[in-house]
Amino acid sequence: MKRPKLKKASKRLSCAKRYKIQKKVREHNRKLKKAAKKQGISRKAKKDIGVPNSAPFKEEVLREAEQRKQELETLKEQNKIVKQQEKAAKRKKEKDAASSVKEPAAKKAKKAAKIKEARAAIVKVKSAKTFKCQELNKVIEASDVIVEVLDARDPLGCRCPQLEEMVLKHEGKKKLLFILNKIDLVPKDNLEKWLHFLEAECPTFLFKSSMQLKDRTVQQKRQQRGTNAVLDHSRAASCFGKDFLLQTLNDLANKKEGETMLKVGVVGFPNVGKSSIINSLKEMRACNAGVQRGLTRCMQEVHITKKVKMIDSPGILAALSNPGSAMALRSLQVEEKEESPQEAVRNLLKQCNQQHVMLQYNVPDYRSSLEFLTTFAMKHGLLQKGGVADTELAATTFLNDWTGAKLSYYSRVPERQGLPSYLSDAIVTELQSDVDMDAVKKGNENVKRSVRFPNLASCISFDSSGPTAGVLDVSELPKEILTKAATTTDAEEEKMDTTTNTDEPEAESHISSTVEPIQEPTEKRKDKPAKEVKFVPVNTDLTSMQNKNNEDAYDFNTDFV
Repeated sequence: MKRPKLKKASKRLSCAKRYKIQKKVREHNRKLKKAAKKQGISRKAKKDIGVPNSAPFKEEVLREAEQRKQELETLKEQNKIVKQQEKAAKRKKEKDAASSVKEPAAKKAKKAAKIKEARAAIVKVKSAKTFKCQELNKVIEASDVIVEVLDARDPLGCRCPQLEEMVLKHEGKKKLLFILNKIDLVPKDNLEKWLHFLEAECPTFLFKSSMQLKDRTVQQKRQQRGTNAVLDHSRAASCFGKDFLLQTLNDLANKKEGETMLKVGVVGFPNVGKSSIINSLKEMRACNAGVQRGLTRCMQEVHITKKVKMIDSPGILAALSNPGSAMALRSLQVEEKEESPQEAVRNLLKQCNQQHVMLQYNVPDYRSSLEFLTTFAMKHGLLQKGGVADTELAATTFLNDWTGAKLSYYSRVPERQGLPSYLSDAIVTELQSDVDMDAVKKGNENVKRSVRFPNLASCISFDSSGPTAGVLDVSELPKEILTKAATTTDAEEEKMDTTTNTDEPEAESHISSTVEPIQEPTEKRKDKPAKEVKFVPVNTDLTSMQNKNNEDAYDFNTDFV
């Protein structure tokens, strides 16, 4: 019965009717089976019993059947690939035909605007090294006091004679100060010897930066909670040496004539802690700082107090004439893909005590840097596919330990053989007269009493290669670096001019290829090395190989037992 206002009738039935239908169906099926049986028709499918076990060549027959099955699957897969290639070729042909059609005027105008922006960006392209060198000179010119930051683990290797000479011989009679940073990573006796060595040439301040700071967007400072005296105050959240350093800078600002602020330029090689010192004095993350070297690329002014303003600077460029160990720690060759991390680690391990390195990293005796990196990668789980040690990642991790604030190592203090050529007794006396040396020594003593120093046995002995030569003048850079920006600019402008004069689609694709080097992600994608397939050696047994090669042979002794 059809229900009202509905197109379909209901499928509901009474039970008597449903049972009657089922009974009729069973009777009908029974009649069909009976008729088929009289006529001799059987509907049962014959079961494939396969190859009987009594057959003498059963395995060979089964192997042939399996081989035929695999051939059919391979043929099916090949046909599938051919069809996919045909579809891809058809889509590409349709796409090329569509691109040959003339584009609307609005789209052409949009492309012309992009070309104009690309040309403007190419004109402004400068070499990164040249720009950093210019920024460092700007910081020196704009500063009244120059603070050279030294890593306490290798103070002599962090000194740049060219920078110190330039500051002391400047017409404005700029003041020079030393800051020994990362003092919590060296033994106390070694730190005292270095402090005595450096104080004979220039006023030196001990400093330990804070590694846990608030973001620069935080407006209100949280109240410091009272800490228990039993706790270790020399952890990452604590900062030491800030008070007496600020007091010294404020005294220098008061001595300055006029109401202008005292500008303090913070200079040094990459990853010595320049930005961390400014952040610690500001008590806020005002500058970008981290384990990665070369984060600061331009000068940045930060107001510390009403009278003191500090200027952050990019790292000093290390000259190519420096030894390999100095370039591994003080340059950016690894970050700029000019040197492999494995080569930097090899140069660095030559200057270290092998026994100390084995104890620090808990690795067995090694004969080469490659063997050390392999063991280091295996121990830290730095593996590639197949369980192969990733030596490149291990070398990068090792370098981050040495340049960051994690590893404790120290360098021996050399015997003094007089002052450098650009220093004299009169200059040293003048530098020390600008500050209150008694207050500085008292402040250093307080810092040494507060900081927890590592044990001598837990540190690595490192042979310093002496002061690191730096590049301060643009003319001292290699000619390839100086001419890089000019040549790229001229070449790209010529390409842009040729592409704008043509209206064909080929010219438009050429324009996109010239604009592509401006984008940073594509450069990184191009510089990314291709993955190499590494094979793992496998122990082979001759008997097992012989059995494998002869597995298809038929043997009555093994097949019929």
